[in-house]
Amino acid sequence: MFDSLSNRLSDVFDRLRRHGALSETDVATALREIRIALLEADVALPVVKDFVNAVKEKAVGQDVVRSVSPAQMVVKIVHDHLVETLGGGADAASSALNLNAVPPVVIMMIGLQGSGKTTSAAKIARHLRLRERKKVLLVSLDVQRPAAQEQLAVLAKQVEVESLPIVAGERPIAITKRALDVGRREGYDVVILDTAGRLHIDEALMSEVAAVRDVAQPTESLLVADAMTGQDAVNVAKAFNDRIGVTGIVLTRVDGDARGGAALSMRAVTQKPIKFMGVGEKIDALEPFHADRIAGRILGMGDVVSLVEKAAETVDREEAEKLALKLQKGGFDLDDLASQLKQLRKMGGMSGMMGMLPGIAKIKKQIEGANINDGMIKRQEAILSSMTKQERKNPKLLNASRRVRIASGSGTSVPEINRLLKQYQDMAHMMKKANKLGKKGLMRHGLAGLMPGGFRG
Repeated sequence: MFDSLSNRLSDVFDRLRRHGALSETDVATALREIRIALLEADVALPVVKDFVNAVKEKAVGQDVVRSVSPAQMVVKIVHDHLVETLGGGADAASSALNLNAVPPVVIMMIGLQGSGKTTSAAKIARHLRLRERKKVLLVSLDVQRPAAQEQLAVLAKQVEVESLPIVAGERPIAITKRALDVGRREGYDVVILDTAGRLHIDEALMSEVAAVRDVAQPTESLLVADAMTGQDAVNVAKAFNDRIGVTGIVLTRVDGDARGGAALSMRAVTQKPIKFMGVGEKIDALEPFHADRIAGRILGMGDVVSLVEKAAETVDREEAEKLALKLQKGGFDLDDLASQLKQLRKMGGMSGMMGMLPGIAKIKKQIEGANINDGMIKRQEAILSSMTKQERKNPKLLNASRRVRIASGSGTSVPEINRLLKQYQDMAHMMKKANKLGKKGLMRHGLAGLMPGGFRG
């Protein structure tokens, strides 16, 4: 997400940095390009106008002209205003889910059919169970879409929370009342209501959602919107907010939208915080929305905090400790490499991790040129899976005929196997060196070693 906007803004700021001092003309040219970049990213025109005017007001002031690095000052102004537009600053606290109510806290999911409501409900339930240690009940009120209730029951099992038992023929209001009763009697902390959607906004949809709202009295009414629908998502958000009252937004399919205009526009138009972003189809592909971190990603500053949080959530601590022990004894085999690739994939793969690393936009072309991507990780995992246990334990066994057999079994080529083995040798050598430096050495060299293909920036 935001790739096109990030690339355009990066070019603008690179040109600004070539000037020692900035004239008003330099700033005006930069602002014109920022305006075009925002419009191309599908940001709503009124939002673009307000954004550029606010930045201009600060950027042409004496503080910028007199600052040690005028270009950096302009970047800071744009960054600060991006944070403000995305709902940071004084509004930052509102981006967290409001769970400050008498249990069970009711969260109502609303939106159009196909926006990802049901999956988002399950993802949020998982987030609440793991991060907030809450007992969650998932409830489907969608009696329109075939098998919608069964779908939520399956997802509930996947995220290890309970779902309300299905009663055939029961209507949404009756289901809501039963869910609230079960929630109170059985000591649930949170009840998540997944309401029905329609393919478009109509009176029947709004009436049903309003009736559920009146019975449930939700603490949070979360509008789920598909980021890829662009400007239409803004219209949907406005309609639901005016009629139902939205407390927050969940943006889905963020990973498929390189423009990101919906995020900037929806927050500005509705004045409601974006609470979560769906960043993939997997059940763990959900990120809490932090305006300052997203602004950092847009401007190529990275998001190391989210990267560390993601690592803490996905890395298998026991496996990591076993690997650390092996490294201390000087052992690192191809099984360990396979384990590292698996952990990298769990963290969102190369694409997910790259977006969070500072300055990555600068070397993105080099990385693409080196063909470092998620497809490469999968191919490397296929190669490792095609080896025998003995070969993974002792790579010296891998003579020419064995490499031909592995290439055939994994659907790859011998040169790819050679590159993987070279990467492994580099990593093993680096781990030995780092081990001599102790824990600090391992930390310093660890991330570079994970880069497929032995890439170094």
